[in-house]
Amino acid sequence: MISRYLLFLTLLLTTALGSARAQTDQEVEARKTALDVAGAFTNDGFKLRDGHWAGAVKPGDHALIAVNLYTGNQYWFSAGANETAKRIGVDIYDENGRQLAADNYNAGDKAAAGFSPANSGQYFISVNLLEGAASSLCLVYSYK
Repeated sequence: MISRYLLFLTLLLTTALGSARAQTDQEVEARKTALDVAGAFTNDGFKLRDGHWAGAVKPGDHALIAVNLYTGNQYWFSAGANETAKRIGVDIYDENGRQLAADNYNAGDKAAAGFSPANSGQYFISVNLLEGAASSLCLVYSYK
């Protein structure tokens, strides 16, 4: 019985460690860029939320990230890309897929969108690769 238990734990641990994905150098570069943008908002009292999203996007494609937002808070979604991206953008959508008006910042491989939701609920953040070659992107967000 103990040997079955040890075998199960070994398989579980191996599966967990095998599924962990190390970040690439390009994703680390993209995260640094996103954090540089988000740093400007922390100067205005925004708190950086723990965690981030990172991944690769092809030209003309986008990454869509679901987030839960709350009425009464202000949010800034900051994205960064590695150097192969020439221009990225950040857009915010409601649960019905309608694009929402937001304050935007775009500077080549850096972009951000600011938003204050009228209703609490699920929203979707789209990080778009508008110009350039396939790139790694990273999204972080701040709130107050």
